[in-house]
Amino acid sequence: MSRLTVDIWSDIACPWCYVGKRRFEAALARFPERGSVDVHWRSFELDTAAPRVLEPAVPYAERLARKYRRTLPEAEGMLRDMTQTAAAEGLELRFDRVRPGNTFDAHRLLHLAAAKGLGDALKERFLRAYMTEGEPIGDVTTLARLAQQVGLDASEVGEVLAGERYAADVRADEDAARALGIQGVPHFRIGARHGLSGAQHPDMLLRALTAAWVELPKSQASAPEASAAGATDAGAACGVTGCD
Repeated sequence: MSRLTVDIWSDIACPWCYVGKRRFEAALARFPERGSVDVHWRSFELDTAAPRVLEPAVPYAERLARKYRRTLPEAEGMLRDMTQTAAAEGLELRFDRVRPGNTFDAHRLLHLAAAKGLGDALKERFLRAYMTEGEPIGDVTTLARLAQQVGLDASEVGEVLAGERYAADVRADEDAARALGIQGVPHFRIGARHGLSGAQHPDMLLRALTAAWVELPKSQASAPEASAAGATDAGAACGVTGCD
């Protein structure tokens, strides 16, 4: 039976990735062949040099303005726009609670969760914890607690966090993103030919799913994995220089 693969590069510390996840879910719910779609969450770190936990000594908008060389009103306006857009998707973004930090260990646990069939559940839990609840996503104790909440084994989670397991998998995802020219997230690779950047509207994502399904026998035979064919205009996204 044919299967359609969807690879989604995203980061936890990315409001548009949260919005993009909801929009993709909305598109997938309308896709008649959704039972034949395999979704893989791929790692992408927006700030590889971030400390494990960065306590918010200054308001989030001010920190954002400094980091991305924006004026404070520009940063505040950006946060308002993202908050309003997320609310329309049923999401609550609480930038007043966000506790920034390094997401590398979170991505390692996402690979563990994927191996256990819990990848989507942990992705959702991490996003809500960071973007809504104000959890420090770089803190290993917090990560262990959240991972256990979705059903991962405590001892295995502890083993992963104490060592380097899945580190190579995270770096492989990031290498693949660079090879494909991905500079912002979320980024969707639907099948072998369709690449969509940013938190695209569900209608756009549904069209890509439909087109990729129709092309599936041909794409499986040729497998042009790095092809840019079928790419669309970029939607709102976060990159290393900031969020749209």
